[in-house]
Amino acid sequence: MTEEKNESAPFIKNGVPATITKKVLIEKCKPGKEGRGKALKQVFASFLANLGTINTGMAFGFSAVALPQLQNENSTLFISEDQASWIASLSSAGTPIGCILSGYLMDLIGRRLTLILTEIPLILGWILISTSVNIPMMYIGRLLVGFGSGMVGAPARVYTCEVSQPHLRGMLGALASVGVSTGVLIVYVIGSITSWNILAGVCASVPMMSLLSMLFLPETPNFLLQQGRRERAESSLAKLRGSTCNLQEEIDKMIAFKEKNHVEPLKSAREVIKALCSPSALKPFTILAIYFFVYQWCGINSITSYSVHIFKATGNEAHKNALTIALGVVRVAFTIVGCIMCRRYGRRPLTFVSAAGCGITMLILGVYLYFLEGWKQNNVTPSYTWIPVGCIYLFMVFCTVGYLIIPWVMIGEVYPTQVRGIIGGMTTCVAHMSVFSVVKTYPLLAKLIGQYGIFSLYGAMSLFGILYFYFFLPETKGKNLQDIEDYFSGRTKTLNKKNSIQTAA
Repeated sequence: MTEEKNESAPFIKNGVPATITKKVLIEKCKPGKEGRGKALKQVFASFLANLGTINTGMAFGFSAVALPQLQNENSTLFISEDQASWIASLSSAGTPIGCILSGYLMDLIGRRLTLILTEIPLILGWILISTSVNIPMMYIGRLLVGFGSGMVGAPARVYTCEVSQPHLRGMLGALASVGVSTGVLIVYVIGSITSWNILAGVCASVPMMSLLSMLFLPETPNFLLQQGRRERAESSLAKLRGSTCNLQEEIDKMIAFKEKNHVEPLKSAREVIKALCSPSALKPFTILAIYFFVYQWCGINSITSYSVHIFKATGNEAHKNALTIALGVVRVAFTIVGCIMCRRYGRRPLTFVSAAGCGITMLILGVYLYFLEGWKQNNVTPSYTWIPVGCIYLFMVFCTVGYLIIPWVMIGEVYPTQVRGIIGGMTTCVAHMSVFSVVKTYPLLAKLIGQYGIFSLYGAMSLFGILYFYFFLPETKGKNLQDIEDYFSGRTKTLNKKNSIQTAA
């Protein structure tokens, strides 16, 4: 849309002043959808930034296919039950350190460079696993893979949320979850047709591709503005949005927010600690930390890490590998569905669907396993063996559309710009500590309270989460990052009011 503006230029002719009028075309921002940046550029940048998250899924799924091979008597590297639990959980033990380090690096050197550095321990870890000739090599490799997975989680999500506009942020922020699910499926498929060491070698190729792809992406405008580099921020935004007419308007809003709230780089440890202890950081951190604890103790990573064992325990030994691969397909498919639903329905509704669905399916599975144990003790042929399979598949569907997406998306949304990196790393640290606690304790709890007891516990935890989410989880759909920060800092009392950007996230 253009507007005509008259400009007059006087000159003298025959002693009489005359005027020439010329028309200048001034570009105005197009309202509504026409004024948005180019979606393809944002999708492409987010896709490349989230390639590294495929490794996280590979780390989770690797033990499901590798442990049965390693526990086989003919294995070149035979392991005990206790060693198997350490191999399954050690990647999660290394993750918290990576989370904290990447959070610090994000605010120090930027989101993009941090994402590049995260790939180095992943490459080394997978190569070490692939060439393992003893248990310590396997342990160290798993720790390095976990360390790298921890480093990549927060930067990928923060980068995505900072380079995408509100109407795309919910869907693109969920790409990390799609990456994790894709990684799980890849190792399920390849692990079913090859050995564990060849599988680890294939996994090493993913961080290599991710490292190369990140070299072509710009730093986020938010980080560059925080560092006082306005020209580079404008250049970055132009690359991410295209030459649309609302480019200046978007950068002006970022600058206005920065100046209004005195968003400057934190230079001392005291300033960082003060910012981390502020309500705008502590409130969302507490909400997400508890969210991740509930989400992990619904049992998702126990099923992911021990899926072959679980299908065998439920009476489906003959088809355990095929069922595991199909479970990976279901996870990827419904993670993509969840991405689309996240844009349309928001964070709270999908969380409630996950909490209720996961809780009910785990309780039904627990009841079935209770009867299955009695049948085995009395040498009775198990009946209705489709019930546990159906429960596990439905559980995966419910989990992926909410639990597997929402908290990860919110990491990039709810934290203040000044400490978004470090507290995002702290949050992923808490998340993976919960993963470690669940995966490591699964064999122990299975012995203490039985298979039926542990799945009933997972179901009860998920149903408890419904009450917590109802009272404490805010809805951030359609809100820009500045509005969310204002809400948690107390500058506004609600997130329900329509913000200046009338779009759906």
